[in-house]
Amino acid sequence: MIDSTTVAVARVQQDLCSTEPPHPRPDGQDRYTISEVVACTGLTAHTLRWYERIGLMPHVDRSHTGQRRFTNKDLDWLSFVGKLRLTGMPVADMVRYAELVREGQHTFEARQELLEQTRRDVITRMAELQDTLAVLDYKIDFYADARKASERA
Repeated sequence: MIDSTTVAVARVQQDLCSTEPPHPRPDGQDRYTISEVVACTGLTAHTLRWYERIGLMPHVDRSHTGQRRFTNKDLDWLSFVGKLRLTGMPVADMVRYAELVREGQHTFEARQELLEQTRRDVITRMAELQDTLAVLDYKIDFYADARKASERA
């Protein structure tokens, strides 16, 4: 019998980006150079190296010549980090989240709280943007009406 904990853990271990297009290469044949990851993600090589240096990227394997070799799992992680960046999450919080992931399952509660706080921040920003959009729409309508009125005169 499968208990709810097993189901929850399996759900967490699923591909974080299941809505993303399939990986360019199947698992087991997924050894991407930094230039291939740049082309795939749109990030710069400098950014990828910086992510690794600050601890935002997990350890990236190296070839026998010392070149970085990224995997599909690394691409999934980079996609997730990109989503965190879009939320406006501070880099320090993203690094903290990455540290918690590396520490293991006993950090689920801390990770959840970090993501919940980010979610609250996103909702607040969305409300602010909706207010800003309403002001822009008002001004656009005002100028369109004023222009029409001046053309009729």
